[in-house]
Amino acid sequence: IVCCTKEHRSTFDRENRESLPRVMISHYLYAMKNATIIRNPWLLAGGLILAAAMSRLLPHPYNFTPLGGMALFAGAVFRKQWFAFLVPFLALWMSDLVLNNLVYGHLFESFSWFGSLGTYLGFAGIFILGRLMITQVRPGRILITSILGSVLFFLISNGMVWAQGFLGYPSLYPLNPGGLMMSYTAGLPFFGGTLLGDLFYNTALFGAWHLAYRQQISWQHI
Repeated sequence: IVCCTKEHRSTFDRENRESLPRVMISHYLYAMKNATIIRNPWLLAGGLILAAAMSRLLPHPYNFTPLGGMALFAGAVFRKQWFAFLVPFLALWMSDLVLNNLVYGHLFESFSWFGSLGTYLGFAGIFILGRLMITQVRPGRILITSILGSVLFFLISNGMVWAQGFLGYPSLYPLNPGGLMMSYTAGLPFFGGTLLGDLFYNTALFGAWHLAYRQQISWQHI
């Protein structure tokens, strides 16, 4: 039998009331740490890429798009080759379906299943760049790779606009070096939007990823 005075019971109740917020906060942090989206990083990464892809449906300046960020982030984060390839390209394709057939459907004579070849090749180039150059979240490395990705996308996408004449499509420019320079010159006014869009979305995607895991690991490949 344990006996205690009224003063002891009062002190005990007060200490428990004061510790209750700390207990609730600790349980909340534990729950967040073990939440499904944190315990399954591929789910978080896939969700970020899908959200970025769907942001293409929002009004935005010319070429201020998430394509470069999606490709670079996926190439850097996903280590499994099939998953690394499937997630970003599926997100790109799904957003293209919506854009080309609902938003810009009046520009196409029939249902459009894919976007332009130049866009997909440029997207693939940035994806490979991410796999080769980004091994950990460092702002300087991401900044440099983001700028390189923007330049690479500019060169590939505008080069394909010129080269489509070799593939049997109507050519907008002469199929010679002069025509290639004309294609690049015509694309220069849109390069600023590409550069800023890549910087913005790379900051958002890599920043969200780093914040999610900063208390567990400094960098995580999945």
